[in-house]
Amino acid sequence: MSRRWIVHAVLLTGGLVMVMPFVWQLVVSLQTMTESMRVPPTAVPSWQWHNFADVFRTVPLGRQFLNTVVVTAAVTAGQLLLCSLAAFAFARLDFPGRGPVFMLFLAVLMVPGELFLLPRYEIMQGLGWLNTLQALIAPGVFGAFGTFLLRQFFKTLPRELDEAARLDGANPLQIYWWIMLPLVRPGLLALGLLTVMWSWSSLLWPLVVNTDPEMMTLSAGLASLRGQYLTNYPILFAGSVVASLPVIVLFVVMQRQLIAGIAFTGSKG
Repeated sequence: MSRRWIVHAVLLTGGLVMVMPFVWQLVVSLQTMTESMRVPPTAVPSWQWHNFADVFRTVPLGRQFLNTVVVTAAVTAGQLLLCSLAAFAFARLDFPGRGPVFMLFLAVLMVPGELFLLPRYEIMQGLGWLNTLQALIAPGVFGAFGTFLLRQFFKTLPRELDEAARLDGANPLQIYWWIMLPLVRPGLLALGLLTVMWSWSSLLWPLVVNTDPEMMTLSAGLASLRGQYLTNYPILFAGSVVASLPVIVLFVVMQRQLIAGIAFTGSKG
């Protein structure tokens, strides 16, 4: 019994440590500028609710919120479709060079994303896509991690399903769409949630490719609130609360499905 209490105490302590940054973010968002810079910090704010209205007047937060929703939805849909197609091919189809090609896919995961920043920017510039939403969407609609994740799910399905479908006259695309895809729904859900969280909080690429505030996402728009010499932290934190709230709610609601999907990934190599 005592060991159980120790485990619960450790878990509770860890949970509080992880929650404290979000609590402090909310506290500062309700403070005045003077309170936010006070040492020692002020734990109880003066409840400056107008900070949330001020952030909408400081930056076009409503338009940036809409941009983020559009980009996140498009990137997530692209990841689910293209990664599942590639994963199905690597897991269920036999073609020359399948192993080496898949190893090249995995090698991409070991390359820092910053190395692709300049080539991607030059491509977007050549296409005339700077300061557009498609510049934010196109580089993110496919990923090696999503392909690897869904491949693990496809490999857990019995081969008899393919053979039975071929005997009924189904081609590979029909097998993928009507038989395999519904069976890997936990993997699709896990990938979808991970992609939503990654795309929603992406900062570096949106900050580089779009400089027009009307075409920025939330993360880039909030980054523009940081001044060179002085930053209005209550306004910045109020915007951060608005930006992070949808993802927090989504994770709280879907955390069981996300954990189950990730745990199931390693059941078969």
